[in-house]
Amino acid sequence: MTPAPPTLSPDLEAVIARATTAAPHLATTTATQRARALVAIADALETATPDLVHIALRETGLTQARLTGEVTRTAVQLRLFADTIVDGGYLDARIDPADPDFALGQRPDIRRTHIPLGPVINFSASNFPFAFSVMGGDSAAILAAGCPLIVKAHSSHPDLSDATAEVATRALTQAGMPEGTFQLIHGREAGVQVLQDPRIKAGSFTGSIRVGRILADIAANRPAPIPFFGELGSVNPIFITADAITERADEIATGYLASVAGSAGQLCTKPGFAFIPAGSALPQAITHNTTDVPEHRLLDPRIAKSYDERRTAVLGTAGANPLIPGGIRFDDDGQGWATPTIIAISLDDFRTGRDTLLEESFGPLSILVETPTGTDLAALMPEFYEGNLSGTLHISEAEATGETDNAPQLRALIAALANQVGRVLFNGWSTGVAVTPAQQHGGPWPATTNDSSTSVGTAAITRFQRPVAYQNAPQALLPEALQDTNPLGIPQHISPAGQSHHWGTRWH
Repeated sequence: MTPAPPTLSPDLEAVIARATTAAPHLATTTATQRARALVAIADALETATPDLVHIALRETGLTQARLTGEVTRTAVQLRLFADTIVDGGYLDARIDPADPDFALGQRPDIRRTHIPLGPVINFSASNFPFAFSVMGGDSAAILAAGCPLIVKAHSSHPDLSDATAEVATRALTQAGMPEGTFQLIHGREAGVQVLQDPRIKAGSFTGSIRVGRILADIAANRPAPIPFFGELGSVNPIFITADAITERADEIATGYLASVAGSAGQLCTKPGFAFIPAGSALPQAITHNTTDVPEHRLLDPRIAKSYDERRTAVLGTAGANPLIPGGIRFDDDGQGWATPTIIAISLDDFRTGRDTLLEESFGPLSILVETPTGTDLAALMPEFYEGNLSGTLHISEAEATGETDNAPQLRALIAALANQVGRVLFNGWSTGVAVTPAQQHGGPWPATTNDSSTSVGTAAITRFQRPVAYQNAPQALLPEALQDTNPLGIPQHISPAGQSHHWGTRWH
């Protein structure tokens, strides 16, 4: 028998009760009302940027430029979601009018759209204290969908979480959103208790595979399981061709180093492995282009300790050659400060040490795997990897035409990547994730717990809605999104009568 949810403290009970009371009211707000609330939060965050960044500098150790840019990204995403919900395409409104001539007999009038799930808990991330934290992408998607939001603050930046929550709460109140639309809680146990509560209808998370799996299992093992969208671990392999290295070795080397070192490598999109031809000029170009990267503070002592252990294990693997040794030191407070480590290893030694090497190194470390001529690169993906957020190819100008001798091998590699990652990049770096409607930031396990969704881009909103069909409903009682008059002016997919008799005829 599944155990009952734990007894809640009075404070947690009040939080969930407020969210539950707010849910039906928030679900009936118009898209325009919610859009104005999202824009109000974006405006308020930008106004408060100096104060918020000041707190974030102290709690995270990230640079001022990085943090300021992250506030901008957060505001842009909120505004993008505002435009998206007013446009209404995310509702996927489908209308099949009654059809007496339907191929399978008379068809009733059927209309389908999406409605909010209800209260959702979002477990915020440590490495993006704005863009994946209190008012980050998941939170923006939850509010845009019309769901009450409970955020479990990350323990590595509690003061920033409180300050951001105050800014957002004021903006939502001034925008007229119902009480209980947004609330913040602290503590791992509190987050687990909220996730277990039957009034909570979905969960989201950005963090480690271990913790994400624990939370996903809790969501799945409830008496009534709920959707759980976790973004977890990723090593983001890169494949670099010999022609690309010949064409622009120095450019690739500097871009690779910058991508590995950025934010001290504490990014889910950091390139963890680069597969290169054995004997190429890239290792030499990397050492030649290495500059004195100043040491960067890691987010917190726990992450620093974990990175130190991973780095030691990788360096101790047979055949591992440190092109750039890098290092990590600890101050009196246990805080870690790191410089980049780049390691080269042969494909044979990589295979031998796979159990040690394949685990994600959350910090400024990456591995060059030198592959012999004739290696089937497409076969390396299923051999070494399950799922990843991204996979990258660096190719030459000639290879980009698709007319070189290795074009079949490149196409096979692209197909292999697409089977195991959410985003395939060409001649770029995975650490840049554009906030845009077509973005896909997700992938097969263990990159995410649910690879049918994304946590960046406008498609993220539909994670927190569910489809409902209305059959033979009177016009006056239909949701506005499905009414013939289309008062919302949103995209509607309307099936023409009699079409079913022609289905498939074009393929005869």
